[in-house]
Amino acid sequence: MKSPALTLFVLVLVVLSMGSCSDKDTNPNRQLSIDAYEEMDSAAFRIHSKRIREEVERLALTDNDSTLADSWVRGYYLDKGKLVWINRLGIDGRADTLLERLTEVTRMGFSLSKFCVPQIQRDLQRLRTLDFDDSTNTINCVAARLEYHLSKGFLRYAVGQRYGYVNPRFLLNHLDVLNRSNGRVSYRTLFDLPIERPTRAFLYRALDRVGEHRLEAFLDSMQPHDKLLAQMQEELNKGSGRQWDRRLLLVNMERRRWRMDDTPQKHQKYILVNLPSYHLEAVDGDKVLSMRIGCGTLKTKTPLLQSMVERMDVNPQWIIPMSIVKESVAPHAGSRGYFRSRHYFIRERATGKVVDPALVGAGALMSGDYRVIQEGGAHNSLGRIIFRFKNNFSVYLHDTSSREVFSREDRGVSHGCVRVERPFDLGVFLLGDSTSLTVQKIRYSMMADVSPVGKKYEELPPEQKAVADTLKRKMLIGSVKVNPRVPIYIYYYTLYPDHEGVMRTYNDIYGYDDVIYRYLRNYMGS
Repeated sequence: MKSPALTLFVLVLVVLSMGSCSDKDTNPNRQLSIDAYEEMDSAAFRIHSKRIREEVERLALTDNDSTLADSWVRGYYLDKGKLVWINRLGIDGRADTLLERLTEVTRMGFSLSKFCVPQIQRDLQRLRTLDFDDSTNTINCVAARLEYHLSKGFLRYAVGQRYGYVNPRFLLNHLDVLNRSNGRVSYRTLFDLPIERPTRAFLYRALDRVGEHRLEAFLDSMQPHDKLLAQMQEELNKGSGRQWDRRLLLVNMERRRWRMDDTPQKHQKYILVNLPSYHLEAVDGDKVLSMRIGCGTLKTKTPLLQSMVERMDVNPQWIIPMSIVKESVAPHAGSRGYFRSRHYFIRERATGKVVDPALVGAGALMSGDYRVIQEGGAHNSLGRIIFRFKNNFSVYLHDTSSREVFSREDRGVSHGCVRVERPFDLGVFLLGDSTSLTVQKIRYSMMADVSPVGKKYEELPPEQKAVADTLKRKMLIGSVKVNPRVPIYIYYYTLYPDHEGVMRTYNDIYGYDDVIYRYLRNYMGS
């Protein structure tokens, strides 16, 4: 009498041999009779779900791959998750559906082996041709490998297509060390764009769709529908006729996979800063205002973010950040000449009173009890106008007193803020009315000598009294609300179309391409 395991296996084999081949294929088992299976009563051919699970767990324990999808697959099976691809009928057409999708990764610049395609194909062939033995290719070993590798390839692909193959928030926010103390390291936040990231709920939803035989629809829903990504991928597959470097295409394709609820294309009016281009584009429908920018240095990189421009301040005072106070100001503590030449003054935090610089030492400056402030006006480092938007870094768009920066090719010059070449024009763009009284006041305020403002007339030197006497104070304006608010996006693309739709390449000024490409190599051949 045959064992129940063998009887079940025979039924499975019959189903497989009947259902795995089309009429056009040659079925190697077509001429087999039931009697032929008498010789298969061996360890190689006995199917046991327990042994399949044991082998799947062994595969999970020996899998050292490190992507998020890999860790999820390992955790799922080590937590005794149910079999996803193997059922009482063996392996059905879902495996073929997945394989068809996985073969597309070559067009994305990835290797089939990184998505387990060759291994899956070999084991499917073994299963469908009954090519088993008593060693590593028993039916249970083959079924286990199929179960594990199908899940692994599936999740690598699904996560990558839906959310991107790289997590920029993790990679870029572990580049620049902010502080080291007591064996702990903190890093600068360089990527603060609100991208979507997969959760464990996504894992279970994905595996549920496989079990519900909704695999194809689920894979369709994972695809990024992005015209620029499609354009880059088409260029990638041109072969020797490619216009751009393969590496350049791969990293910028990856950036297009990152999913954001809010993008410039969803708005009629917005500001886009692409840091590697050293340019800003203010877009209002078909009208585009383009200008040069200066941004953070390699050491003090401008963070990637999105926000809404809420207001502009004319002739702003600059409260100097403590990092700059410690590095640049404190060594000159007590020097009235230093503070006077830079139009700095010191204000006590507790009382709000202005304090004589000669009375405040370096230790006091760095204690946090005092603020070092630069007067507003022509000599202010922020220039004549600043454009404010909420963010976690105290960075803004602003004018600059160092206009020569815009004639430089390398315009990484700031502590993180973005300096703009045509600040008045940007203000007009934000307000949307070039003839309004508000615009006239902004123009006057940006041109006027405001050095006497905020000072007692009797304490002014003679030359400033003359300025104060001619100043049209009714034309001065301080803060102007931007209503409606205008979206601003600070991005990082080294391959990106300009406002005329022409693809342009830019230098990798912060080295982000290198970081992304190194991680993408996890999906490429050796």
